[in-house]
Amino acid sequence: MSSGRISLLRILLTTAVGLVLTIVPLPQVLNLGRPDWVLLLIIYWSLNAPMVAGLTYAWICGLIVDVLVGSLIGQHALAFVLVAALAHRFQLRMRIFPVVQQAVGVLVLVALYHFLVFWIDGIIGNTVTSWLRWLPALVGAVLWPVLVAVLDTTNRRLQ
Repeated sequence: MSSGRISLLRILLTTAVGLVLTIVPLPQVLNLGRPDWVLLLIIYWSLNAPMVAGLTYAWICGLIVDVLVGSLIGQHALAFVLVAALAHRFQLRMRIFPVVQQAVGVLVLVALYHFLVFWIDGIIGNTVTSWLRWLPALVGAVLWPVLVAVLDTTNRRLQ
């Protein structure tokens, strides 16, 4: 197998795990802070494998999440593509930052994603105005260093 094919296989496997973590049932208290696993993976792969995990990857992941969570078709796809485009745009800058500073950038990207979903929900009449709507962005930023450590270690071992 070529290294590009192995990278694609890793990306697909991690995305499948992210999709499972997105729909696994959790108690209500934990569900409020559930991080956006697929979005975090899109950001990670946009930073580390931008030629393999591009905007099409983000769009397909968004459509799958739309179907899995039962939201308006295209809602998550649009938000994922916009976040992935920004991650691609600032990829070289973000990769040189220490992981803690990357987490701040990830917080901004995930908050933008939640704002876009919030905006689309407002247009279609499903508004949730509680501050708890923004909790997954904070949880995702806190989990970013752990996610990077696990995926970087796995990638190094598999190469």
